[in-house]
Amino acid sequence: MAQLANSFATFSAVGLRESLADKIYMISPEETPFVSAIGKGKAESVYEEWQTDALAAATNNKVEQGNEGTPAAVTATGRMGNRTQISEKVYAVTGTQEAVSKAGRKSEVAYQDAKKMVELKRDIDFACLQNTTAIAAAAGTAGQARGVLGFLATNTAKGASGVDPNPTSNIAPTDGTLATLTEAMFQSVAQKCWESGGNPTMAFVPSALRSKVSAWTGAATKFDKTEDKTIYATVEVYVGDFGRYSIINSRNQRAREIFLIQPDMWELMTLRPMKGQDLAKTGDSQKRLINTEWTLKCGNEAANGAVRDVQAA
Repeated sequence: MAQLANSFATFSAVGLRESLADKIYMISPEETPFVSAIGKGKAESVYEEWQTDALAAATNNKVEQGNEGTPAAVTATGRMGNRTQISEKVYAVTGTQEAVSKAGRKSEVAYQDAKKMVELKRDIDFACLQNTTAIAAAAGTAGQARGVLGFLATNTAKGASGVDPNPTSNIAPTDGTLATLTEAMFQSVAQKCWESGGNPTMAFVPSALRSKVSAWTGAATKFDKTEDKTIYATVEVYVGDFGRYSIINSRNQRAREIFLIQPDMWELMTLRPMKGQDLAKTGDSQKRLINTEWTLKCGNEAANGAVRDVQAA
């Protein structure tokens, strides 16, 4: 039906008030599963060090009566370290923007402070899962903390031509030829972790490999919950011969690897806690810096494992 002649419509009107919801909707993911799962500690220097050790392999230890023992060589402890990394966000808000009435927030500065802190936490989670080497700060060079990928050298499954990292000499891993992920690969790394004395309880899985993991036969049984007509078609816990692993969806790691993590062997160490501060005022705006200085500590990388150089198909 056509519009009634001479009826006054909104598209001809002047002075209509806008209808803007007093809320800001954001769908960007905020979770940082690795950083949230591990321990927290205090850094005291830009280069944090710690020691590692291991027991000698078990043997059939027997001696004659009256034996006079010969001292065996003593193995020194290992010495590991990591560099701190400064992560920051800088922004500016004009005096006018801070003064005007706004929808969804009262103060633009307070809103941006909170937003940038969440972004920084995500950046740290990303760096922890991706960085391969520690880089010492120097003139013109930003310091960098070694991440998980640069620590895991003992218990791995990798593609042809792939090379494990050497965290002691700070050598990065080399990617190998991609192969299709199998349950046997995961089980072999789990076995290596157990034989090394580790007890990983979390498996960090990127989205590209998630459906593959959910299809494994050794995983927890999928079932139909009749009363609410819900069918569970994924796996949250994998129970294998050498442990029970929570399957963690991980957005911030590469699509070609799965990490088996023992959380109590890791710490996010903070030299300078995250905080905001005003920068020098040079005009009609408020400049803000949000920063933190941190590093990642791996108590003993042999407690953990990595399935590397894999793809879903």
